Amino acid sequence: MQKGNYTYSLFIIGTLFFIFGFVTWLNGTLIPFLKLACDLQTDAQALLVTFAFYMAYFFLALPSSFILNRTGFKKGMALGLLIMAAGALLFIPAAYMRSFAVFLTGLFVQGMGLSLLQTASNPYISVIGPIESAASRISVMGIANKVAGALSPLILSALVLSDAGAMEKQIEEATDAVLRNALLDQLAQRIITPYLAMSAALIMLAVMIRFSALPEIESESEELADTDLSKGKTSVLQFPHLILGAICIFVYVGVEVMAGDVIGPYGKAQGMSLDETKNFTSFTLWSMVAGYVVGIVTIPRYISQQDALKYSAMTGVLFALLAQITSGYYSILFIALLGLANALMWPAIFPLAIDGLGRFTKTGSAILIMGIAGGAVIPQLYGWLVSENGLGLNAQLSFTLCVLPCYLYILYYAVAGYKAGK
Repeated sequence: MQKGNYTYSLFIIGTLFFIFGFVTWLNGTLIPFLKLACDLQTDAQALLVTFAFYMAYFFLALPSSFILNRTGFKKGMALGLLIMAAGALLFIPAAYMRSFAVFLTGLFVQGMGLSLLQTASNPYISVIGPIESAASRISVMGIANKVAGALSPLILSALVLSDAGAMEKQIEEATDAVLRNALLDQLAQRIITPYLAMSAALIMLAVMIRFSALPEIESESEELADTDLSKGKTSVLQFPHLILGAICIFVYVGVEVMAGDVIGPYGKAQGMSLDETKNFTSFTLWSMVAGYVVGIVTIPRYISQQDALKYSAMTGVLFALLAQITSGYYSILFIALLGLANALMWPAIFPLAIDGLGRFTKTGSAILIMGIAGGAVIPQLYGWLVSENGLGLNAQLSFTLCVLPCYLYILYYAVAGYKAGK
């Protein structure tokens, strides 16, 4: 690709990754907001926010691949943005009805749009340059993604959870049912203006992408033609390193969501106020930004993609153990620092897992995107472990039981899994 087109393409995809991060990490604020506004009783119920959002990837990733085969990357990206806008618009009737089910539907639709966008953009950023430096390019995208993710909970919290502690106390102390419902309605409707603005921005970006000069990468191009590894293969399931990589994405996204979205409920369980915990997600995201900077500087100049993944997994194991043996703000600090350990995982896992797939790249990418469902399942496991209807364990032990096995599997993939079948 010519230098001008290459830079332009990076800018457009970077904008998309900014959108991914902004929308995805709003969940950290939506969890306490919807728990309060929809009068939910347990953290397990509130964590259905992440379940609805991330399960969309599982159901829509493979259909997204088929859609991209029909539309190409560019039109598929525009369509994904429009679907996300539709999901944002569902928040308006959800707010007026104060219906948790409709909120979850809107989140699922947003996840549908993101699954299409990510199925297109991740292989795109991997193949527009040398595969050896794909992790570095994805690290640049990750900075755009996580800076947006760090800003989005701060912005949404300022809009919908300002004076959160006082509002929570007022609702708890309201003895009159009519007054209590009026307060909850007032709180729920704070979400309308931000999501109207989001839907408008998504529609404008979709139009811009559709009519942009973003170059198309066809599946018949040299980058996606048969490789030595893919010759003679008849199914995408014949690549063990891909299947193990999908599992690795599953557990990685699970620990990323645990560190980013569950850190708030974890802090509440440690006795901290909503005014404090509502911004904890941003701490994790800034930690991830620092990790991405490290990736840009070091990969592939000083360390390989698989070595970066190995060291990241080892760091994750260390911080998870430190979060377990400390308490209070120190424990929160080590959970936030898991963002540093997580930062280079996606940039390393994705190119390692799709390496050598040739004409199976789009379908392989979709299978990897399905692994994002780990962000739905693992927080639900945490919710069950801490719930009185589940095992009723304390938040600290439950968190460790959820994340430590995941980091150990990621370490296995970094050491041996990525070579399977090669």
